[in-house]
Amino acid sequence: MQINRVWAVYWSATGTTKRVVKQIAERAAQALDVPLAEYDFTMPEARQDVLSFAADDLVIFGTPTYAGRVPNVLLKYLATVQGNGAAAVPVVLFGNRAFDDSLIELRDILADSGFVPFAAAAFVGEHSFATTLAAGRPDADDLALAAGFAAQVAARVQTVDADTPSIAVPGRAREERTYYQPRDRAGNPVDIRKVKPKTNEACDDCGLCAQVCPMGSINPENVREFTGICIKCGACVKKCPKGAKYYDDPGYLYHKTELEEGYRRRAVVSLFL
Repeated sequence: MQINRVWAVYWSATGTTKRVVKQIAERAAQALDVPLAEYDFTMPEARQDVLSFAADDLVIFGTPTYAGRVPNVLLKYLATVQGNGAAAVPVVLFGNRAFDDSLIELRDILADSGFVPFAAAAFVGEHSFATTLAAGRPDADDLALAAGFAAQVAARVQTVDADTPSIAVPGRAREERTYYQPRDRAGNPVDIRKVKPKTNEACDDCGLCAQVCPMGSINPENVREFTGICIKCGACVKKCPKGAKYYDDPGYLYHKTELEEGYRRRAVVSLFL
């Protein structure tokens, strides 16, 4: 396949997916000696227009892993993306636990949308709930792996055509995929879907939290008020310069502690070519 442009396309509330996708795309574009383009669909306004590619594009396409899957709030938008025969590399980031079915799901979404997903990767990013779980990742070692992977992608894409089968990755068949369900010590489900962060007295009403919320759910006129859903992406908590956003829900805090204590090891990056 003759590639004339490389794209970095991503949804990245706290920046981890962005860093990995851009590293792979930038290095692949350099190796192929073609222009680099970028599309960030994190914010609501960026998900209003149809995103369409060409058959001579190479698209590095990234999302985080939420509950072992592609975030379900993105599915409607992703179904509108048009691949038009472009080569694609699905990339997911996971918060040190596991990527479960997220990578195979993103691969299938891209294939269904007319892309040719010929390679794939699962990288590790600092968990949206914490600063100690996969702290600082992707780090220098991760980005070095991404650069090496990009070189392999650039070499491999030149042998790809419309008949190239989708890259094989771990995961369950479509009809068998479920979302990861946290449970307490008695085995009862911990449901945090309706939990929202609170705001403490350190808040100076700068409005940054409303600006960075990828769901547009924080009222910019009153940042203590939510006008929509909270997906626990961590953007408002981690980006607040005053540390004013926090969670106090017992179920959320239990699950956060469970993850921090149970997944202290350095999770590995998985590359598929």
